[in-house]
Amino acid sequence: MKRIVLILLLVFSVIALAKGPITVASKIDTEGALLGQMIVIVLRANGFEVNDRTEFGTTSVIRKAITAGEIDIYPEYTGNGGFFFDSTDPEIWKDALLGYETVKRLDFERNNLVWLTPAPANNTWALAIRKDVSDRESVHTLEDLSEYLARGGYIKLAASEEFVNRPDALPAFQEAYGFSLTRDQLLTFSGGNTAQTIRAASQNIDGVNLAMAYGTDGALSALRLVVLTDTKGVQPVYEPAPIVRAEVYTAYPEIEELLRPVFESLNLETLQALNASIAIEGLDPAQVAREYLRSRGLIK
Repeated sequence: MKRIVLILLLVFSVIALAKGPITVASKIDTEGALLGQMIVIVLRANGFEVNDRTEFGTTSVIRKAITAGEIDIYPEYTGNGGFFFDSTDPEIWKDALLGYETVKRLDFERNNLVWLTPAPANNTWALAIRKDVSDRESVHTLEDLSEYLARGGYIKLAASEEFVNRPDALPAFQEAYGFSLTRDQLLTFSGGNTAQTIRAASQNIDGVNLAMAYGTDGALSALRLVVLTDTKGVQPVYEPAPIVRAEVYTAYPEIEELLRPVFESLNLETLQALNASIAIEGLDPAQVAREYLRSRGLIK
């Protein structure tokens, strides 16, 4: 009888110590995969059972999944608060701290989602042009691009469907700088992976010479692309941060402290270098994430 009691106590102890399962997801792009793998690895290293659903889908798909409880945590960007809560003042999202505080409050109040500590890196949307075109035609800013198009210059853009259609992305650039691209001037990808768009411009695939890019893309310089300066400050600040369902956060509040030092360590230059390891060197996102976390003493 005592033996049975001891076995039952042992079983209950193991159950009590078990943490999870937690479903971790990310968007379909280089940095999403990298950050998603960092979350997966850190949680597993600290005793969590994790379901890896990284590279899950686009922004709209992954938002529906987390609000429906299909996933528990994923890396999102503060500036997307202007897209999620489109009745807010657009200027809010151009201030890093105010944007973070606003999306943190609104997402908790309306969706029961908790925003954790963001990384100090602005992964804002940008347009990057081939360096030979930039040099030859003196196109260095988005104003220069508009003038180049007005005088009949050739441009073909590689971008995601989301970038092309979201009001705060390409349409915002076009409205602010007074240019318009036709469907014939677009090569559109279903996912948001800038590795595809940057490569298309670099290799002049199907005549592409302009690419959707992100501020933390590490491949730009190596592939001889130049980010066009957004002189009018059209784009919001996009700092990456984990967001987690409140139910999961309440059950495991230690997640915040486990991920805080990870994201605090990811400045712009660090993310550019890590993204380049994946996009240029072809390394696996999980490998890059694990080696970085070990090098910083964030996992053993």
